[in-house]
Amino acid sequence: MNKIKKKKPKSLASLLNKKKVETIEFIEDDYGLETNIVTENLINNINYLKETMGFSNDLVTRELIINHHPFVKGFACYIAGLVDEKLVSEFIIKSLIEEPMEIHSNFKDELLMAIQKNTLTVANVSEANEWNEIIHGLLSGKTILFIEGINQAILGGTQGGEWRSIEEPTSEITIRGPKDGFNESLKTNISLIRRRIKSPHLRPEILQLGTVTQTDVAIVYIEGIANPKLVQEVKDRINRIEIDEVLASLTIEELIQDHSFTPFPTIFNTERPDIVANTLVDGRVVIIVDGTPFVLIAPTSFAQFFKAAEDYYQRYDLSTLIRILRYLAFSAALLGPSIYIALITFHQDLIPTTLVISLAAQREGIPFPAFIEALIMEVMFEVLREAGVRMPRAIGQAVSIVGALVIGQAAVQAGIVSAAMVIVVAGTAICSFTTPAYSLAIAARILRFAMMILAATMGLYGIILGLIIFVAHLCSLRSFGYPYLAPFAPFILEDQKDGLFRFPLWARRKRPRLVSQIRSTRMKQGLKPTLQNKKSEANDNV
Repeated sequence: MNKIKKKKPKSLASLLNKKKVETIEFIEDDYGLETNIVTENLINNINYLKETMGFSNDLVTRELIINHHPFVKGFACYIAGLVDEKLVSEFIIKSLIEEPMEIHSNFKDELLMAIQKNTLTVANVSEANEWNEIIHGLLSGKTILFIEGINQAILGGTQGGEWRSIEEPTSEITIRGPKDGFNESLKTNISLIRRRIKSPHLRPEILQLGTVTQTDVAIVYIEGIANPKLVQEVKDRINRIEIDEVLASLTIEELIQDHSFTPFPTIFNTERPDIVANTLVDGRVVIIVDGTPFVLIAPTSFAQFFKAAEDYYQRYDLSTLIRILRYLAFSAALLGPSIYIALITFHQDLIPTTLVISLAAQREGIPFPAFIEALIMEVMFEVLREAGVRMPRAIGQAVSIVGALVIGQAAVQAGIVSAAMVIVVAGTAICSFTTPAYSLAIAARILRFAMMILAATMGLYGIILGLIIFVAHLCSLRSFGYPYLAPFAPFILEDQKDGLFRFPLWARRKRPRLVSQIRSTRMKQGLKPTLQNKKSEANDNV
């Protein structure tokens, strides 16, 4: 490599005002600066930082004269918008300028220690001498302090800027439950979990993913409850990721899930802290990505997608009824149009006589077979639903509802589809909205078309064949090695208390058997309310 000789600058201002630096590799003989190490030369450090950041306009540098005898030059650097500028002004710059420091013997060590322990009043202060660590801290919202004559940089925790406040989740709404939801800040999301799980055994481990984005990702679990093998498996899968950008939790989900070619989600995602706290206590592992409010939960099961947060904030009998209703609605969303096509096309004898006469009268004059009729309506409804989501919120819902009514009515009057088909498609769409997890509802929408094709070619036999393939596929799926269809297959009697049904809290003493194998018992025995306890309480009150 050809070395570029440079003359030392005559003044600090003349070098700092230069708009371009010839090279970021300074020469040992001239400046004493190694490529990845901070040196004692303040000018070289500042210019290396500016060159690395491309002389970005949002890089703010502030020259300081530290209140020390003799006076010492320094520079504070931060990225505008990533820091709380009030913290920088009040607790770093003002402290360094106004607070006097007395150094007696070892200048470097004592000055560095005095600044960290006596002068700077921000909560988080550390030091570093490697540029990789310094640049990452700068881009994470920290303020970097360089001091003339010291080959260490001081990092002050001044993260701030504008963030979306804690709001009610938009995709998972409850009537009686808490109203707070995750936002895009990793630290805020971890604090929301801490508020619910005040245990010293809660372990949030933070690492960086993405060679370009350097996104903070937290792996959260409860030590002593979560299976160490599961925790290690999650860490190994995440550590294998080598990608330029990690901008959302979906990026990690696609790179660590067990099965890619399946319509069913094998990793659960939520934006509710109460659901995350509940799953952590069950022994699962949570993955939080900075910049997205949706948190990943592993492992998961098919039954978990039918559990809503509202189930645990109301009576168990009502929760059981609603949960069974969700399973029935999912089956209707999956099989509704296909059963109608099979009955109309192949099995008219299974329909009551009066009903089949009514259906035949409606279909008189319809130019398409039942399959094409259902396909047209399903595609039109999917288009209307997607348009309602993408349009501005003020008119999106109105357009989707009015559009469905107008198009459905116009299609019936024009003789393109029958009224019965409109009822079937509309009922199917309504049933698909009863599933708490949006990702599972998408799987039902995809498989619905496959079931319609089987029904149009083989009738009810095709539907039965499709259901066999459907169940066999579910039995073959795994989520981080755990059976996806548990606790139904394999059948676990104890876990049925929170599967299809929701038993009272006092009856669910055990955690999920396959998930938590370390500490399976969650409560002591004998917490069921009895009449004897009520009598004793009445006597105490008297």
